[in-house]
Amino acid sequence: MLGQLRPQVTWPADHLLPEIWAVYPTLIMSAARVLDSLGVSNAAVTAAARRAADRIQPLGTPSELGATISQFTGDLLGSGIWKPDDIYREALARTDSSSGFYNCNVKLATPTGPVIVRMPIRETDIMDLAIWPESSVLRAIHGAVTHVPRLLHAHDSPPFQVHEFIDGELLDRSAARGVPVPGHVIGDVAEVFGQLCQIPRDRVPPLPADWPADRETAHFAHRLSAVTAAVYARFRSEFGDLFTGLGIPADPLAPILARWARLHRRQFRLLHTDIHRKNMILAGERTYFLDWELALWGDPVYDLAVHLHKMGYSPHEYAAMQDAWLAAVPGNAADRWRPDLDTYLSHERVKSAIVDTVRYTKIITSGSASPEREAELAGKLAGKLDAANTAGGTWATRSPLDGAEVIALIRQWADRRSP
Repeated sequence: MLGQLRPQVTWPADHLLPEIWAVYPTLIMSAARVLDSLGVSNAAVTAAARRAADRIQPLGTPSELGATISQFTGDLLGSGIWKPDDIYREALARTDSSSGFYNCNVKLATPTGPVIVRMPIRETDIMDLAIWPESSVLRAIHGAVTHVPRLLHAHDSPPFQVHEFIDGELLDRSAARGVPVPGHVIGDVAEVFGQLCQIPRDRVPPLPADWPADRETAHFAHRLSAVTAAVYARFRSEFGDLFTGLGIPADPLAPILARWARLHRRQFRLLHTDIHRKNMILAGERTYFLDWELALWGDPVYDLAVHLHKMGYSPHEYAAMQDAWLAAVPGNAADRWRPDLDTYLSHERVKSAIVDTVRYTKIITSGSASPEREAELAGKLAGKLDAANTAGGTWATRSPLDGAEVIALIRQWADRRSP
């Protein structure tokens, strides 16, 4: 019942705002409290409640009025509603969270069913381009992208979100990299790409003032590579010797920058930019897509490139995904796409080699990983370096390394830095 109530509960308040906020200030303050308890965000109701609070002259103190409103709304909603602040505190106390690079996720039981509390990881290394709060993206795609967790609540300070829990299994667990994906997955991915292409510009959150204009794919691409260049520059003083030893050149993006100008102009669309096996849940013969914090407004071919780069598809799947994407997106989203796909893939290979050299080296040298995990990371990094060198044809600075050689170079680098 709660899930049905949330999307509809704002209608009466929205339509009555002009009439009630000035005449019945406590009513609109109560409405705002109800929406907050339900995890529904409505800027108009929130603003009206603030105006009402400034206008009202309570019989007692403001804090007493706030307590009365809380009691009233609590009685109105009953005991079956969870309170965001309470589950946030519970999530903070838990130690069984799962984490990506930017957020940790905690599954909690509530009176209305399980939810995921999603909290940003503090002091994490930012390695990707992000322009919007994830919650604003989830609101924008609600009803347009069919298989995503619903946003139940979002809070700015402290920052956290509450998402619908999808009862399923991560694709990475059932079909890890190199294992063929279930038959429906490629079609599901193509479907979400197609749905994103149908979302109009006026539905997405506001763009940064200097964001590339529509169809300016070269400008968009330069925004991507600028982030990669900034990561390299930020860590060069610390990791420079290791970069060199691993075959990362002093100007790693030079081959990419020379190719950006040749990108073809295409109409911009909403992009996910991080669809891979750890961001996909299989449930009921469907794929659900997670982690929308890196969504962008840009070239749809880039979204396909990131997906192909990160999935580790077999050659057959790789070709099938391209065919499915081409059938799902509008023609102007795929105009002259094939050479540009290769260009974006080259950037992703360079980015992965740089970013994961830093990320994996920090894990390996921290002592937190088992020998098996260290070997796994070193093997993955060797593959990424090879893709940016010989396989990708971007750098061609040295012969391929294996995992043992990568581990040895990392250990040597760490030893030189030890006091």
